[in-house]
Amino acid sequence: MRVIAYSIKSTEKEPLAIANHKKHEITLISNSLSVETIFYAEGKDAVIVFTDDDVSAKVINKLADFGIKYIATRSIDSSHIDRQEADKQNIKISSVPALALSGVDETEIPMVLAMETINNLDRWEGRKCLGDACICSRACDERSNHKANLKIRVNDK
Repeated sequence: MRVIAYSIKSTEKEPLAIANHKKHEITLISNSLSVETIFYAEGKDAVIVFTDDDVSAKVINKLADFGIKYIATRSIDSSHIDRQEADKQNIKISSVPALALSGVDETEIPMVLAMETINNLDRWEGRKCLGDACICSRACDERSNHKANLKIRVNDK
């Protein structure tokens, strides 16, 4: 998967590289995502953002124009992302589950955030449900439950 990671701090570069294991083609930039920097996302499949990035409706619409399918935030907070607009544009969103940071030493946080973020990219690439990391409409869970209910009804007859 081709990915651009915005707002990267120097302490995040190595953890992201280690967690990625050269699976995804990730471009790391220190610039935050905004209307002025959105052009870096052209030609990518996903963007990785942080809480200070502008992920408003205007930015999401431009990301959709570029063909972005996924937004992964490397935090437990996704309030900075216009989730309704992302849903309209069929862009999936993930965050780091709060449980992943439970009991983690402060020095380990960059590695845990990196590993969870890369995990989300891996699951999307493998067309797997993200579970607690999913911030989208949970349509995958609904479809799975619907299929399971259909099987039960068919087998009961």
